[in-house]
Amino acid sequence: MTASGEPPAVRLRPGVAATPLRAGLHLRGRDGSVTLEGSRALPALWNLLADRLGAEPATLVGAAHRPGGLDPADPRVATALDGLTAQLRAHGLVAEFPAGGQAPAAWLAASADRPAAAAAALAAAPPVVTAADPDAPLAAALLRALHRAGIRPEARADGSLPPGLVAAAAGVPPVAVAAGRTAGGGFVTAPTSPERVRADAEAVAARLGDTVEDPAAERAADALTALLAGAAAQRLLCAAAGLPDPAGAEEDPSLLPARPAVLVAEAAPPRASYRPWVAGPAAASEPALPAAADLAEALRRVAALTDPRLGVFDAPLPGRLPQLPAALAACPTPAGPLVAGAPRADLARLTAACRAAELRLGGAAVVGAGPAHARGRALRRAALAGAERGDTGPALPEEVWHRHPQARHWRKVLNGFAGHAEARLTVRRLGGGQAYAAVVRVPGASAVLGSAVEATPADAAAMALLGAVTRAMAAGHGPAGAAHAPFGGAEAPLAAAGAAPAAWADEGWTDVWLAGIARREPALTAALTRLAGPAPGPWLPPGGDPAAARTAAVLHSCGFTVLADPKEYP
Repeated sequence: MTASGEPPAVRLRPGVAATPLRAGLHLRGRDGSVTLEGSRALPALWNLLADRLGAEPATLVGAAHRPGGLDPADPRVATALDGLTAQLRAHGLVAEFPAGGQAPAAWLAASADRPAAAAAALAAAPPVVTAADPDAPLAAALLRALHRAGIRPEARADGSLPPGLVAAAAGVPPVAVAAGRTAGGGFVTAPTSPERVRADAEAVAARLGDTVEDPAAERAADALTALLAGAAAQRLLCAAAGLPDPAGAEEDPSLLPARPAVLVAEAAPPRASYRPWVAGPAAASEPALPAAADLAEALRRVAALTDPRLGVFDAPLPGRLPQLPAALAACPTPAGPLVAGAPRADLARLTAACRAAELRLGGAAVVGAGPAHARGRALRRAALAGAERGDTGPALPEEVWHRHPQARHWRKVLNGFAGHAEARLTVRRLGGGQAYAAVVRVPGASAVLGSAVEATPADAAAMALLGAVTRAMAAGHGPAGAAHAPFGGAEAPLAAAGAAPAAWADEGWTDVWLAGIARREPALTAALTRLAGPAPGPWLPPGGDPAAARTAAVLHSCGFTVLADPKEYP
């Protein structure tokens, strides 16, 4: 009911258009469309209904489809009109408007589920635009954009703001956005609280470059200024009116759900896109994402953390590294270049990202895409420390693993590398449980070429041989002095989640092999826990290092888990 007590009126949204078909009708609006077929009377029914819904004359489909022969009192016609109205509702082409009241602005009527409520929310707390100089190009453009939206904003001067930055707040409770010009373009922050918006803007500006302080430079890029102002107005008004933010993670796979996104614009060449923003100040109202459910989701978060414009890490990429016989991905880290190897490039990227994050934290940490992934990496690392020292039982005969197709394949590949034909693989059982350690060495050499801990001798052998292969590939093709990060079975559950290997495939196929490792992961975890105790607890920054603490907080907000690094295997 409206304030006057009258029920709201159902009206066609502005901008809805209709096209008659041979035996049907195609209707389309700003955010939805529907095609109805099966009757030549549909265009005439549409004209009858559109007139009742207050449609503009341009919405009708022509004189040939006048509803002269249709009697609205006829039950069959009434039923058809009800069905057509239901289709309009289902596809967002109609909305409820206050009866006899002032019509909401056209953009609200076209997009809001409840245009009248959205208009009332905006009227309750009109926008306030704050800048060092409200007459500067960006601030003036934002004020004009708000006026064009049917809003009457207030302008305020604040000398503490940098000349190239504009902040705007509106709504109850208040929300705010900031727009800024940078040396190469500009940005618009995600809607947030007025208390936080300036910190977000300063952090984004620092990431992209200093804000522009020369007004003449702003005037030289009027199109870019208009784009930033329009985007800021849209994000602010949508947030204040309770509408979805234009940066929708549902439509853009590079964005993370429930995490902020920043519009980043570039002047040369002119372009703009929403980028994930994971490095902003933490807020209690923004809970951390849950652990990634599968490999695709984990890599989506890695891409956000390593976004080339706003990310906090360097992206692990294949680049010009070889992808056969195994896959490699490399990235710089604070400790130097890093090369990770795996059976596939996507798995190499995840392995590199986790190890690079650990090095960013100082190395004494275990990073995983979630608690289970981090726990698997930590338990394997603890067990490997003992296995490489020889703190295990007697070596098992080769017959227990050499028939496995993955072990045979990676042994043959390793033998093809110069200096590795004499490499020897030793597999030993850890304790009395379902856990086995494999170590690859060249006789007479102390260095370990590859090592692994898995639930079966064959899995451990194949994984250790794969690690030796990728180490040899990294040494031959990676950057000089690069550290090597081998692939491990802890990643298998992520790789296998949601995958359906072919029924005819065996473990010679990577996806089937990884699915088997994933099924055996609970048994391995239980065995290693009995042997070495539970996985370590949460990682704490050494000496309270604030930079490391911020890095860990960013990882946590994206659903990653950071555990303390196990030092020894008991």
